[in-house]
Amino acid sequence: MAQPYVAPFAAPVASGEATVADLLRSMRTHWRYIAIPTLLVFVAATIFVSVVSPRYTGEAKLLLQTADSYYTRPGQDRGDASQLIDEQAVASQVQVVMSRDIAREAIRRLQLVGNPDFDPGVRDVGLLRRVMMMLGLARDQNPRAPEDRVLDKYYDALLVYPVGKSRIVSIEFRAKDPDLAARAANTIAEIYLSQQEDAKKDLARSASTWLGQNIETLRTRVADAEARVEAFRARTGLLTGSGTNTLSAQQLSELSAQLAQARTAQSDSQAKAQLIREMIREGRAFEIPDVANNELIRRLIEQRINLRAQLALELRTLMPQHPRIKELNAQLQDLESQIRGAAERTARTLENDARIAGSRVQALQAAIDEQKKVVVQANESEVQLRALEREARTHREQLESYLTRYREATARDAENAAPPDARIVSRAVVPQVPSFPKKLPIIAITTFATLMLSAGAIVARELLGSGQPRPVLPAASPVGAVVAAPPARPYDHAPSPNLADRAQPGRLHTSPEVASPERDARYDFANLIDRLEQTDVDDRARRILVAGVDRSPEAVDVGRSLALTLAATGRAILVEIDPDERTSVEKGFTDLVAGETSFTDVIVRERGSSLHRIAMGTLKYDALAAEPEALDVTLSALEKTYEWVICVFRVNVRTDLLRIFAPRADAVVIASNLEPASHDLVRTYEEIRGAGAKDVMVAREQATPVGEAA
Repeated sequence: MAQPYVAPFAAPVASGEATVADLLRSMRTHWRYIAIPTLLVFVAATIFVSVVSPRYTGEAKLLLQTADSYYTRPGQDRGDASQLIDEQAVASQVQVVMSRDIAREAIRRLQLVGNPDFDPGVRDVGLLRRVMMMLGLARDQNPRAPEDRVLDKYYDALLVYPVGKSRIVSIEFRAKDPDLAARAANTIAEIYLSQQEDAKKDLARSASTWLGQNIETLRTRVADAEARVEAFRARTGLLTGSGTNTLSAQQLSELSAQLAQARTAQSDSQAKAQLIREMIREGRAFEIPDVANNELIRRLIEQRINLRAQLALELRTLMPQHPRIKELNAQLQDLESQIRGAAERTARTLENDARIAGSRVQALQAAIDEQKKVVVQANESEVQLRALEREARTHREQLESYLTRYREATARDAENAAPPDARIVSRAVVPQVPSFPKKLPIIAITTFATLMLSAGAIVARELLGSGQPRPVLPAASPVGAVVAAPPARPYDHAPSPNLADRAQPGRLHTSPEVASPERDARYDFANLIDRLEQTDVDDRARRILVAGVDRSPEAVDVGRSLALTLAATGRAILVEIDPDERTSVEKGFTDLVAGETSFTDVIVRERGSSLHRIAMGTLKYDALAAEPEALDVTLSALEKTYEWVICVFRVNVRTDLLRIFAPRADAVVIASNLEPASHDLVRTYEEIRGAGAKDVMVAREQATPVGEAA
């Protein structure tokens, strides 16, 4: 048999959280610790509010807004009548009201220098203050200016803040004199408005001075620039005609118009002459409008018509070869010849007009070509002229802008022309009720706070277990755990040596959570924990199964003590398993595996320690055999939170449950007082081994306390 080693275990601690009844009982027991501090604070608060000097608060309110009207606002801003003030602007004005310049002026107007409540230089310097000044712990007020001595007290009494999300700024001033409190708040508001108005006037005055100095210089520049423009225009001949065009450009435009007219006349004459000749060839000369409109041609056409009528009349009685008929035909041919001649003359006239128009087109084209050269040269000069004009125009616009601003700045420098961007909407009145101390609220709040703190201290002491918890000791004598390897021949009935006699006690430790006030014995699970920590778990929590032999209670004692010891140095949880047919009224492990409850509903904390516990549950453990996957999921979830998962068989060891829990445990601890060669112990060991346990250890109680064994 392998050499055994000893791992003593401590007595378990009574479990359960403090109830409301326990807390009420504790407060009734320690009522003096609540009543006495509360009464003392009540008396102290009453005395304080009775003897302290009352302070009064005067409050004035300012509304930040743009005070310029349409007529006083600068010309470039007159189109925008609403100039909103945002939160940053309000915060900035609050700092302006609290500035040192306003503070010094308010101190002078209120005559706070020499006021005992504000001027520390009025009071005599005591011995203690002299010593503190010598040690550098206090400042000497005498070398400072009178207003500077009052600044600290002034700022202590002053409170300036924006009211909500509005543009209202509240100015509060506290003083023992109610008249001074109201007068100070109004004075600070008036000084702020006066400084705002003076700042605007100073800005306008400085602007007008600067503008006046620059206007004369700009006038000289404008005159020089305009003179250069006119000189360059005269030198280059860029004289302006009608409109904005120069003379050369205007002449080019007129020549272009004349050229277009000449080309139109030429084309018109050529077209008419060609049309007349075509109609002459077709024998329709009398249809030509220019020919038909001629008075001579019109008479010839009338004679021709009469002659044709006479010829037609004679042909009724005479033959074509009759002399009369020949005469009439000769006259008719003569008339037609005259008509053709008139048409020819019209065509030649139109052709002459076309040649004249062509000559004019050529002359105008030559004139335009020459004028183009003149215009090109003028354009080059005009580029330089536009640059000079642009420079002159810039100086002129700048001068006009300066003149406009100068007139506005001069006008705003007048009396009441630059109103401040704020106004007083509520002036401070002399307060009748002191703002400090509020007697009833101070007494009530301090008394109630002391009552709550005293009661809270007692409740916290009860919840945190400031006193030593009362242990629940087993009926047996002081115990130690003997862990040994199983017998080499489990069925050998030969007597075996007593493992307790060969065991070594090991190191001694005491956990304050599990110490017993009735006994001075100290026990240690260090050797057992060292053995358990040697199991390879691949960076996960260790699962420990604690079981007994038959119906012995050692498993419960050893499992709880081991869990308490592990919880003192790490995160541990104790899972109670009852193989009996009994069920509990408390939700527990079986309900959790069955999915009928959550972890937060079944995990409780052992009183006086950091150990967490899960009760048995309301369901029977037969359901676990049907859902082994749910059991694995539950144990895996516990491993993600805890470092040790200790499962304890509370009553008996059943073979079917061993087959479920033993393979899933990293180590199994058998707690038994039986001898190592006991048949029941060997049988239990073999059953656990046969169920698939990886590592099995045996723990038995020790006959003598550890202290004596050592």
